[in-house]
Amino acid sequence: MDVGANMAVLSAIPAPMFEFLKKKPDKVETKAGAGTGFSPDDLARAFTARQEEKAARAEAERKAIRETIGSSLLARSFGGLFSRHPRLDDDLLDEIETALISADVGVPATTALVEQLRRRMKAREFADTRALLASLRIELLAMLAPVSKPLVIDPAAKPFVILTVGVNGVGKTTTIGKLARRFQEDGHSLMLAAGDTFRAAAVEQLKIWGERNNVVVVSQGQNADAASVAFDALQSAKARDFDILIADTAGRLHTQAGLMAELGKIRRVLGKLDAAAPHEVLMVIDGTTGQNAINQLRAFHQAVNVTGLVVTKLDGTAKGGVLFALAREFMIPIRYIGLGEKPEDLRVFDPEAFVDALLPEALGE
Repeated sequence: MDVGANMAVLSAIPAPMFEFLKKKPDKVETKAGAGTGFSPDDLARAFTARQEEKAARAEAERKAIRETIGSSLLARSFGGLFSRHPRLDDDLLDEIETALISADVGVPATTALVEQLRRRMKAREFADTRALLASLRIELLAMLAPVSKPLVIDPAAKPFVILTVGVNGVGKTTTIGKLARRFQEDGHSLMLAAGDTFRAAAVEQLKIWGERNNVVVVSQGQNADAASVAFDALQSAKARDFDILIADTAGRLHTQAGLMAELGKIRRVLGKLDAAAPHEVLMVIDGTTGQNAINQLRAFHQAVNVTGLVVTKLDGTAKGGVLFALAREFMIPIRYIGLGEKPEDLRVFDPEAFVDALLPEALGE
């Protein structure tokens, strides 16, 4: 194995072992494992274990999505819809339309989808309701395909800066704590910036998450200038060579022009230290908000150019359809969805698992 292949293997082994190896770059030789203290077999086993761990984690995420989203209003609506209307006719399409609109998919997205199904039905493209169900799945997946782009941390951007935004009460600070845990499990070092300086106890809440995950938190206390907090945190993260910096911001209504303008200031201040920062503007949206989420995202996107979404509170009380509405309107990647209160309940968005949880596997289920 040559040097390039050897280094590819080293990059895939667990973080603790990788940290050990990084301390001795001058001893990496052309023979795999030479000078590192690990044999080629050790490296191969580490690589295999890491790959198996990733596969198991991905499957656990898909299972959690199927189980949780399967209890949503939209899933329950579809569950009995086809058994109540076994015939392939306009009544069945009307029921599908009602279910989609009731679940916050939105009128424009629902109308486009149902009319497409209606045209195909009139053209006799469906042999029976099973064929229509299969086509409905394909159409729903097609709506989500443009937003199926997981967040990738660019190792060349160090630190990779994530600015989190959103209205009050969407679970932004909690989401940051869950993200910190995920990134640590992926082997990244990170720092948090307590930029929510308006809400009482927000700084302390982020510090608690930092202590829980053993992550450094930069803060200046309540009522401090949020842009100053972000600037200091980025300076510190650069000096200490952290992989990721996650900056919290105060929750604000999308109708508050002054506070929305402040987000632009934070972005400009970060840009003084790193022209590319923030590398990701992650907006957290409450999945129970319904169609108001459209207005929220439109305002935040105009203010700070949102590049990714986290949709929270999809734990059975949410209708779930708002993801389709957001995807059709903005085509901004949905990075994660929140399925509950536990740290591990923040999951990478998987469109196939999401759609399969909404639809019955077979007619009558």
